[in-house]
Amino acid sequence: MKTKKTKRYQKIVVEICRTIVGLVFVFSGFVKAVDPWGFAYKIGEYLAVWDVSHVSFLAIPVSIGISVAEFTLGVCLLLGVYRKVVSWLVFLFMCVMTPLTLYLAVFDPVTDCGCFGDALVITNWQTFFKNTILIIAAFFVLLWYKQMVRLYSRKQRSWVVVIVGIFILSISIYCYRYLPILDFRPYKIGNNIPELMQIPEGAKPDVYKTTLIYEKEGVQQNFTMENYPREDSEWVFVNSINVLIEKGDEPRIHDFTIETEAGDDITDEVLTDSGYTFLLIAHKLEEANDANIANIHSVYNYALKNGYRFLCLTASLPVRIDKWRESTGAKYPFCTTDDVTLKTIVRSNPGLMLIKDGVVINKWSHRRIPSNIDLQVRLENSHMGVPPTNHDVQKVVILALLVIVPLLILKRRK
Repeated sequence: MKTKKTKRYQKIVVEICRTIVGLVFVFSGFVKAVDPWGFAYKIGEYLAVWDVSHVSFLAIPVSIGISVAEFTLGVCLLLGVYRKVVSWLVFLFMCVMTPLTLYLAVFDPVTDCGCFGDALVITNWQTFFKNTILIIAAFFVLLWYKQMVRLYSRKQRSWVVVIVGIFILSISIYCYRYLPILDFRPYKIGNNIPELMQIPEGAKPDVYKTTLIYEKEGVQQNFTMENYPREDSEWVFVNSINVLIEKGDEPRIHDFTIETEAGDDITDEVLTDSGYTFLLIAHKLEEANDANIANIHSVYNYALKNGYRFLCLTASLPVRIDKWRESTGAKYPFCTTDDVTLKTIVRSNPGLMLIKDGVVINKWSHRRIPSNIDLQVRLENSHMGVPPTNHDVQKVVILALLVIVPLLILKRRK
């Protein structure tokens, strides 16, 4: 009787733990897979901090590899496939990630670990506590993996890995070549940039500790805002020191500026323009793909013909801009914007964004920049001039069916 109760207890614990770990792995792997460039940029930050930027060419393969591994391990854990192997791999993965996130929490070399991409940004300490829970759960999964329910037979389990692996790898490669299927960033199509640059109503302000330094008879003394000698004229104010002790809320967009080559800030002018504005985004011109230069020129000529604004936003130095002009014959004006901001706007180098009244109307990767065929009518009369309907829920459902239906078909096969 005691053995049966013990096994039942173990079964309950392991099912709860494998569900928690499995769901987190699936979510984490999926949000990385739909934005492989985003996680690659985060990997680049790690490499820069550790002074190994010379291997940055590995960022994309590692980004895609981790997303595929996390998602596949998560699904296998939920389905009870390869229970022993998967339990060991998940536990070893957490044995690596938990100390790493502790290091990030203590030394804070990057703002966030990027474990959930832009879908869910959490602090480094929150990430460490999350991983602490996961490694404990992973330990119990490894300890009692034999108690997990298996949903597929030994003959079927290899096909589960193949189906899930091909599914998530295909999504990641597609999003790498084009743009994220799901966009979690503030520059998402349909978003109003000026509105997102404002601090939301009721937001928590920054909290500072203010130290006031006064001097009397050659002796300096520190005071707070509450006890400084406001009524003693013999004390002479020397200085004040403000120290941030609690960071307040920030607007979702807080680093978007556009400066001309002459140094003029035209951010407000561009964002309040009631007409259409094409923004060619190339965070580093020296790394930009120039395979579709002809289409870029076609869009620029189309903008000139129809009276639309066209700007190229880059973080490259003037010498790089001049080199781009020489090599591509670019006639459009260039402006300077922060490198990180540009990489956040469009996951493509170059990419194209269309805005109107500060609202993001559309975005294209360099592989899908509109051609002459798409530029026959004015934007006011074209589907390109209207933000596409948001079908995020529909996309998630379709993607889920793409992996669930083959798994159900496999389950029915004997």
